[in-house]
Amino acid sequence: MDLNGKTALVTGAAGGIGIAIVERIGHAGARVAVADRVMDGIAADAHLPGDLLDPTYADGLAEAAARQLGGLDIVINNAGAITRGPVAETTDADWSLSLGVSVEAPFRICRAAIPLMASGGGGAIVNTASCWGLRPGPNHALYCMTKAALASLTQCMGMDYAHQGIRINAVCPNEVDTPMLRSGFAKRGFDPNKAVEELAETVPLGRSAGPGDIADVILFLASDAARYICGALVEVNGGKPVS
Repeated sequence: MDLNGKTALVTGAAGGIGIAIVERIGHAGARVAVADRVMDGIAADAHLPGDLLDPTYADGLAEAAARQLGGLDIVINNAGAITRGPVAETTDADWSLSLGVSVEAPFRICRAAIPLMASGGGGAIVNTASCWGLRPGPNHALYCMTKAALASLTQCMGMDYAHQGIRINAVCPNEVDTPMLRSGFAKRGFDPNKAVEELAETVPLGRSAGPGDIADVILFLASDAARYICGALVEVNGGKPVS
């Protein structure tokens, strides 16, 4: 999975999975531009801080990355937001955050990146969706809906742009042991360490996923090792169904 000579844009680069992605693709040889609100301490070739809820920022990310890196071969739309609760408890702010980060921003970034990639002979886009977008679970209505939208967008674009040499796929994790997961447990009054331990007991493989487990699959999908995979939704769940 050699990415020498490739250039890549990663959103959500400061999160648990994002940091692992940047490390993996950087070690594989890619020059990397990272995007997030705050990116202190992230080693990358270009830093593009901003808020994905700002349409102008999202629209300009692909071009900014291409300009700073000298081209754009790979886009990894990893940023996301988890909003918990049923529809009756969902606020307008929840709606705007989840739709903006998980659906509108990837759409805008892909819309801008695809012509750049096509003019360069092709490329790869990997979106971070979720198993919960394929088989929804309880009390995560907005999260499931947005991840389902991203999964569908991935499949549609995978068909529409394959002829231009652009492979578009999505990775679909189940629960991953990240700061976001642990903070969610804490907000609900659970001890994060105990909650993660109990969560691991529900996984057939015997442990919760770590950020590297997801980043390795994203690296694969971004590389030529996945050269015949297009429009796919790859589940990375340790054998655990959504429940």
